[in-house]
Amino acid sequence: MAVKTADILKDSNLRVTSCRRDVLKTFLGRKVALSHGDLEEALKENFDRVTIYRTLKTFLENDLIHKVLDDTGAAKYALCNHSTEEPHHDHEHVHFKCEVCGNTNCLEEIALPRLMLPRGYQAREMSLLIQGVCKNCS
Repeated sequence: MAVKTADILKDSNLRVTSCRRDVLKTFLGRKVALSHGDLEEALKENFDRVTIYRTLKTFLENDLIHKVLDDTGAAKYALCNHSTEEPHHDHEHVHFKCEVCGNTNCLEEIALPRLMLPRGYQAREMSLLIQGVCKNCS
């Protein structure tokens, strides 16, 4: 059964707008982490960069996407996996960037280890980026 963008937005208690639907559809279609620039290029015929930025911000705040930092430090965004009833935690899985095609993917099946920080330190975010060659480019 095909995933309906309107249903995903409604399930997240978000108003359904054409930009939100199109951004979500782009994430669902590409299945890789996308930058603001990637979305702007894909949707430039219909939406300006500010509207796309605001949509990304709303999606981040409502746990539809999570931020992925690549090896350049540039922000990319990946669609959160909401296939289970448990809340998604973007800091609990590994990201993989292919050196051939440049795509960054979530490897949700590989959990990050729990780390004990020294006294006085508080973690806000943790990420692990593995670089190599993806299964499509091997």
